[in-house]
Amino acid sequence: MSWMPEGTVYGTLLNFHGELTALAPQMTQPPYKTPPKAPVLYVKTANTWSAHGAPIAVPARVPEVEIGATIAMVIGEHGQVAGYVLVNDLSVPHTSFFRPPVKFKNLDGFLGVGERMLMADHAGDPLTFRLEVRINGDLKQTVDFSQLVRPAARLLADVGEFMTLRPGDVLMLGCDAGRPLAKAGDQIDISAPGFATLSNTLVAETS
Repeated sequence: MSWMPEGTVYGTLLNFHGELTALAPQMTQPPYKTPPKAPVLYVKTANTWSAHGAPIAVPARVPEVEIGATIAMVIGEHGQVAGYVLVNDLSVPHTSFFRPPVKFKNLDGFLGVGERMLMADHAGDPLTFRLEVRINGDLKQTVDFSQLVRPAARLLADVGEFMTLRPGDVLMLGCDAGRPLAKAGDQIDISAPGFATLSNTLVAETS
């Protein structure tokens, strides 16, 4: 049986230097006019969770979806990291990443979840994580976690300044710029050393 979250799943925005640089021109515009000083989070509700191997339905009105490949921390006792899991944070492409609308991020099935959690004791330093995204077998993106704005420990501490994470909660490390696009019929494979590959196939939603 595939591993699935037991608590709340949080995504993190603007936590890769590449993403931060790409969006820098927008950060001086209204309404915020300055880059955020605290982590920017959003929730991937339970209706979005898809197990490894499960098909993910794409509505007919959505020609392509954006792949948000990342690694997430699974919170254990006393706020410590119990382990890490691959996730595919799918979304409908949109222009603003400051407050991603629910209608773009929280469609049914739009979070692929890795088959197994890698225990923290066996994971090594998250700054050494490196994952690859393949669509139909072709390499489309490589994500280097040494490029995090807030490394895992700092992100966890900074989030803890304004909210409590409970055992079973999941906190993504963030998605880098250059996210690939996929469409119905495509198979998405996300892999990283030490992790079981996360695979899902996009299918056209049936009425």
